[in-house]
Amino acid sequence: MKKNKKQIENVEASDTINATNAPKVEEEPEYTMAERKLSGVTRYLFGTIAVIGVLFHLYILNFNPIDPWIFRSTHLAFGAILAFMLYPGWRTKSNKVSVIDWILIAATIYIAFYIYTNLNQVLFRFGVAPTEMDFYVALGGLLIVFELARRTSGWMLPALAGIFVLYAFIGPWLPGIFHHQGYSVQRFVTYIYGLDGIFGVTLDVSSKYIVLFIVFGAFLQMSKVGNYFMDIALATAGGLRGGPAKVAVFSSALMGMMNGTSAGNAVATGSLTIPLMKKVGYKARFAAATEATASAGGQILPPIMGAGAFIMAEILGIPYSQIILAAIIPALLYFISVYFMVDFEALKQGMKGLPRNQLPKLKDIAKKLYLIIPIVVLIYMLVSGYSIIRSGTIGIIACLVISWIHPSTRMGIKKILLALELGMKSALQLISVVACAGIIVGVIALTGVGMQFSSMLLSIADNNLLLALIFAMLLSIILGMGMPTTAAYAVAASVVAPGLIRIGIDPLLAHMFVFYYAVISAITPPVALAAFAAAGIAGTNPMKTGVQAFKLGIAAFIVPFMFFYSPQLLLMSDSWIEITFVALTAVVGVYLLAASVQGWFFKTTTNIFTSIMLFVAAILLMLSNVMLNVIALLIVTGVIFLQINKKKHKVGATNLSQ
Repeated sequence: MKKNKKQIENVEASDTINATNAPKVEEEPEYTMAERKLSGVTRYLFGTIAVIGVLFHLYILNFNPIDPWIFRSTHLAFGAILAFMLYPGWRTKSNKVSVIDWILIAATIYIAFYIYTNLNQVLFRFGVAPTEMDFYVALGGLLIVFELARRTSGWMLPALAGIFVLYAFIGPWLPGIFHHQGYSVQRFVTYIYGLDGIFGVTLDVSSKYIVLFIVFGAFLQMSKVGNYFMDIALATAGGLRGGPAKVAVFSSALMGMMNGTSAGNAVATGSLTIPLMKKVGYKARFAAATEATASAGGQILPPIMGAGAFIMAEILGIPYSQIILAAIIPALLYFISVYFMVDFEALKQGMKGLPRNQLPKLKDIAKKLYLIIPIVVLIYMLVSGYSIIRSGTIGIIACLVISWIHPSTRMGIKKILLALELGMKSALQLISVVACAGIIVGVIALTGVGMQFSSMLLSIADNNLLLALIFAMLLSIILGMGMPTTAAYAVAASVVAPGLIRIGIDPLLAHMFVFYYAVISAITPPVALAAFAAAGIAGTNPMKTGVQAFKLGIAAFIVPFMFFYSPQLLLMSDSWIEITFVALTAVVGVYLLAASVQGWFFKTTTNIFTSIMLFVAAILLMLSNVMLNVIALLIVTGVIFLQINKKKHKVGATNLSQ
């Protein structure tokens, strides 16, 4: 490991840096067990099951729809079997699948078989009048889901789900809004292991969309389109001041929207971008924070938006295209803010970019422009009204066809099988966490605690709407801490979003509000998974990296409030003049926000007073109110005057000292 890091730090000036030949730091995320290095018969068995799993999903989704319960239980079974083979239950140096894992795999197969063979009876018995065998099957399935989530994403999500399960039983003895009538163990377990719990909307989205789009991402990787994105970022931004940080912003945004996990993306792209950022002068902590912030932001970037947007479309019952169109301006504001943050840091430190002879040549990039066709096809189909399933499937086929244009990208049978295996393997964590999130969603539906939170938000809003929004923000972040984005949003959408809708906020606006805070919980201390993962690559303090990432991503904490005060940001207006005006003033606002946080404006540093003035001006410019915008411009004018004065004094002092 040390040798590999040193190798990255000492890239020769004559070497061309690109996504293909750059040495990678092999770091395991801190939030999961290390994967087994499977070999021999087990390795081939894993690959075979993974490929069959993907082909099963593609066949059912495109040609032969089956009962939702059968499809979702089989989907979960594929995920569980592969996860028990890949992830050990405890830290061990052995790469063999243990006897306990084989027992769990056998139990998983039996449970799926039981549901398949008893479907007509199970549909009516589960959650109402279960038999003894129904109970044991559901209990076994519930425990398997807990263990899956623990192995793939750590203790945080299973612990939160466990608290909700405990609440289902102690509710009769709790006071106030937490009180409920209570439930028998048999009814509770079979209800949760049904279509209102584990097999509910979260696993529905996972079975229909998540696997499909992660396989699409795997085909992009195998056809080298993913590397092409990185090379585009290096060629266009690598030579700018602080270039590698800007490369991280672009590349992590593009890759993060496809892989559905902030921390995983921070590890994947950070292994290249973090050493390059350190190479041009960024401190390790800032480099890790930049990577984490950009990776988290990938989850809010259309058209794929990780996987949370698919759940949002299912819950709201609106076209997916409406969600991705609404998300465009807020996502751009987020990344513009992060870009300004790293640019101001480069200005303060007097940094330069990477030498041009180390970067991919633009003419070479232009020759491979055809590689972006799969992305163009996908976006076109999504916004043109085609179904998500059809769009994703055609996107996969487009990747395959485009790869055949040049021998260096051509996908033969072996690469196709590897892409299918990689897609299923990459989906395991998300399958596990959305199934576990389904436990929480099921408890909320069964006990009615979500409605109680809604009533509490309603009572707060009667006194102060802003206070209600702040409370909703804090609750969304707390519920999302330590969890992958998809699970964090699924939980927040069940607990917080209904309350916002009840106080009169548009459903799309309410869900976008909680979605943003579920996403940025990945860079919010004290449990900031993306920041912790990036800190492991950079070799810096995880908590301090989380604080730095919080500062860099501060726009994401403010922009959702603007959804309510400036709904034009979500294209919720018939006037394009209004939308354009609000978007432009918001861009100026995030520029001033970055200047305030970084303490740099008008070519010199700012003091606390001028930073506060810039922060206030930034907030005022983000509001769709002409009078407030005028006040903001007056404040900025005052800050410019103070900064010019400061520069004159600084120059005068320098001349005197000479």
